[in-house]
Amino acid sequence: MAYRVAVVGATGNVGREMLSILAEREFPVSRVHAVASSRSIGMEVSFGDHALKAESLDNFDFKGVDIVLSSPGSKVSAEFAPRAAKAGAVVIDNTSFWRMDKDVPLVVPEVNPGAIAQMRKGIIANPNCSTIQMVVALKPLHDIARIKRVSVATYQSVSGAGREAMDELFTQTRGVFVNDPPTKERFTKEIAFNVIPHIDVFMEDGSTKEEWKMAAETRKILDPNIAVIATCVRVPVFVGHGEAVHAEFENAITVESARAALRKAPGISVVDHRVDEGYVTPKEAAGEDAVFVSRIRRDPTVPHGLALWVVADNLRKGAALNAVQIAEVLAKDHLTHAGHDHGGHGHGAHVH
Repeated sequence: MAYRVAVVGATGNVGREMLSILAEREFPVSRVHAVASSRSIGMEVSFGDHALKAESLDNFDFKGVDIVLSSPGSKVSAEFAPRAAKAGAVVIDNTSFWRMDKDVPLVVPEVNPGAIAQMRKGIIANPNCSTIQMVVALKPLHDIARIKRVSVATYQSVSGAGREAMDELFTQTRGVFVNDPPTKERFTKEIAFNVIPHIDVFMEDGSTKEEWKMAAETRKILDPNIAVIATCVRVPVFVGHGEAVHAEFENAITVESARAALRKAPGISVVDHRVDEGYVTPKEAAGEDAVFVSRIRRDPTVPHGLALWVVADNLRKGAALNAVQIAEVLAKDHLTHAGHDHGGHGHGAHVH
């Protein structure tokens, strides 16, 4: 069966990546729509060997669309996602707006694909990029020894803040060599040759929203009893997020058993050799689908502790690939019959 798919936010970083991954993985489509804001109407984006012209979200008719992959920004998603769901589409949304809604499953297919069955509004949320790669790495370890607490420091690339942020890093870096004073637009401080411990807005307790998201989303996806403290840092890297993860477990766990569990788990590549270059960096993860786990070692400061280095391409597994994988699970298990009812919300695939 082939599905009619709309990609909303198709001209942005993540939207383009969604189109490219749909084509790459040969997702069964009968028709694909590139949908964007009115200022992008007519702009061409690639879908495999085809060029698609962007259509305006303002007056796009979602009737007959089966799956919407959405990455247009929170405010836009808040308005259009219910409209698309009402028209009969299932919306897989990459913004932060729906993630903590109790009627919206927050899904990482390697971790909690069963949550899709809890969909009540015709909307499924894609987690934050930094949360996705961390829970993929933690799930097999949680299964064997139960995680109590996670302390994580992230090293997040500028592509997570959009194309203008990538341009800012490029311009500032070039400016250093020609003595141009840096101009700051997307970041609070200079990002070239610097790291900024500030992603998203500050909250009352001193955390940033990004740090809060990692904690709240990990609990929703993996286990409500896990305590998480995050420090999220923007680094001068174009694509690929790194994370130094320290996990404390309820039960004994060895480096060997952890490594074996990670090797068997879907979506993970273990590259952990205790020699020069025996680990993966964000630059090497760019363009790859896997979550890479390196530097697996015991944390002797707690009774049952491990330290890991976790790296992934934030535009792929951290966003677009995860959304397409959700669509694949939907197509396989939930949209097989026209008019099939999920959780009281009639979202069936329409046979074209």
